[in-house]
Amino acid sequence: GLQAASYELNRPVTEMGSTARGAGSSGASHPMAVNETVIAMLRPKPNMARLAKDPAHVQAAAQAAVDSPDGIGTIGSFWTEVPLPATGTWNAPGKGGAQADIVLTAPQDGVGLLFIEVDNCHETAEELADKLEKYARFFRRKVKDTDGRERPMWRTRWTAPEGQYETPHPPVLLVFNRIGARDPNRTVPRLQELTRHLWQGERQRGGHYLYDRKVPIIAVGLNQLRQHGPAGKVFARFGRSGPQTLLEAIGNARLEAAEAREAEEAKARAAAYQAELQRAA
Repeated sequence: GLQAASYELNRPVTEMGSTARGAGSSGASHPMAVNETVIAMLRPKPNMARLAKDPAHVQAAAQAAVDSPDGIGTIGSFWTEVPLPATGTWNAPGKGGAQADIVLTAPQDGVGLLFIEVDNCHETAEELADKLEKYARFFRRKVKDTDGRERPMWRTRWTAPEGQYETPHPPVLLVFNRIGARDPNRTVPRLQELTRHLWQGERQRGGHYLYDRKVPIIAVGLNQLRQHGPAGKVFARFGRSGPQTLLEAIGNARLEAAEAREAEEAKARAAAYQAELQRAA
């Protein structure tokens, strides 16, 4: 169980999350969807050497998987059923907090920290908005760290870079598994309006947006995630037009471009100043 997994991953049992609810029962659709989401994010590659004696069509399918874009992280990059306490402690969370279906940490692949919620399309936009409010409440919570300084509670467990101009909250990815009666194409627009105060950035003069203390919220269908993986342009970030890859959706490319322009302009000004000094000499 969790103890064996903690040994394999070299993690304390307290960091393993909790056993997926109903995972052993028949028809446990939510735990299964969570597992499928992890696999779709990982995109594990088959060992072709072990398939040498398999039929040609099996080898062809396996080779297609090998040739497809890589996924993100390793199995050790994912935690499931992780409490996010708005009150209480990590080991004894109080009421009013959220519980992340999946937490992904894969800085080697450009994803420092990502929270993932899997919805089987049974929940209304209002119910999902309530979950996101709980996420935001957790992100805002501050505690004293071991050095005596106060910082966001999530930073006492996970690390993520702090930007020069903005420090957004960690992103939340909503994965919709279309087995319930709710249509994500109707749920998502309503959810965007209900949570606008959580994710909407502030437009700057250069045309880019700052998302300081905002929650980047991204949506994707599980079928699309299975088919295209994290590198596919199938992710819809709230407030943006057009699909993006996962890395594009959780990032802020326009801010990065603005920072690059500012650096180049500063470099040009410094060079012009030095040239002026040389002429004056």
